[in-house]
Amino acid sequence: MNRSKENSIISEDMEYLISQQLEWRNLTNKTILISGGAGFLASYLIKTLLRASKNMDLGIKIICLVRDMDKLSRLASLRENGNLLIVKHDVTQPLSESLERSDYVIHAASNASPRYYGVDPVGTLLANTTGCQNMLDYSVRSKAEKFLFFSSSEVYGEPIEQNKFLTEEDFGYLDPMNVRSCYAESKRLGETMCASWATQFGLNTTVVRPFHTYGPGMYLGDGRVFADFVSNIVESKNIILKSDGSSVRAFCYIRDATEGFIKLLIKGKSGEAYNLGNPSQETSMKDLALMLCDVFPEKNLSLEFAKISDSKSYIKSKVNRSVPNIEKLQALGWSPCISLREGFKRTVMSYE
Repeated sequence: MNRSKENSIISEDMEYLISQQLEWRNLTNKTILISGGAGFLASYLIKTLLRASKNMDLGIKIICLVRDMDKLSRLASLRENGNLLIVKHDVTQPLSESLERSDYVIHAASNASPRYYGVDPVGTLLANTTGCQNMLDYSVRSKAEKFLFFSSSEVYGEPIEQNKFLTEEDFGYLDPMNVRSCYAESKRLGETMCASWATQFGLNTTVVRPFHTYGPGMYLGDGRVFADFVSNIVESKNIILKSDGSSVRAFCYIRDATEGFIKLLIKGKSGEAYNLGNPSQETSMKDLALMLCDVFPEKNLSLEFAKISDSKSYIKSKVNRSVPNIEKLQALGWSPCISLREGFKRTVMSYE
C-alpha cells in the first residue's frame, strides 16, 4: 500500500467535510497548533483542515505536536505538505519560548484507551493537567483567538439517572481513589483550568466532550471493545465479546465528529462545554456485534462470548449507559448524520 496516498474512504470523508458550510474563511491565513496530532481524532481534523486549505486557498498552517514520532502513520499522506510542521514534544513539558505563535490552539493529547489507565495512570493524568497548563500558558503568550480542549464523556462519571440523555450539567459519581479515575478526574480538572484561564487571563476557551467516536484510522489494537469488533471483522474472525454485552453507548462516526470540532473551533462560546456524540445511534455492545455480523454476511461470522477475566491494565467502566444530549451543539448548526451500519461499514472497508 502506498502510504503517501490517502485512503479512499478517508478521502471521501474529507471531500464531504470541505463541501459543508463551515465558515472556512474565518480560518484564512491562520496558524493552528494541535497537540496529540498523531492521535485518531486530531489526525482526522488535521487532514480536513489542510484539505480545505488547499482546495479553497485558505493558507492555513498547522503546527502538530507529537510525543512519539514512530506513531505518525496516520499523517503519512501529508509528509510533503509544506503547511504542516511536525514538532516532537511532550506536552507535560513547557512549550519552547522560540515556538512561533498560533491563532488557534487545540489540546488533544491524551491517553484515551482504558488499556492505559491501569499501567500508566500518571502519564494519563499529567497530559490532561500539566499538559493542559502548558498549552494554556502558550495560548496566553500567543494571544490566541481560541483554545479548544478535547475533554471526554468520562467526566460525567456514573450517571445518577441511567435512562437520561446527559446534558452538559449532569454530573455523576467518581471515586477519586479508583485508579481508573485518573482519566475522568484529570479531564474534569482540565476543564476547570480552561474556565480559570478564561476568567483570569481573558483567554477564549471552549471544551468539547466527545462520546464514543469511531471510524477509519482508529488503532484496532487499542483495547476498546468496538475497535476489537472491527479488528475481528477485518480479519474474518468471529466477534468475541468479553462481557454480557448489556452496556449501552452512543456511537458517532469520525466524519460527523470532525465537523463538530470545526464548528466549535470557529463558533464555540468561551467558557462553555459541549457534548459531541450521536444519540440516535445508541446500541448495546451485544447488538453492535450482531449488527456487524449482519452487515458482512459474506464473511459468515458469528458472535461468541468469552470468559470474563480481570485485567490489571484494562479497567472496565462501571457506567452501563452513556448517551448525550446534543442540543447545545446543534444550536450552532451541527447534527450527526451517519448511521451505525453505514459508519461501521465504511470503517471496515477502509482497512480492507
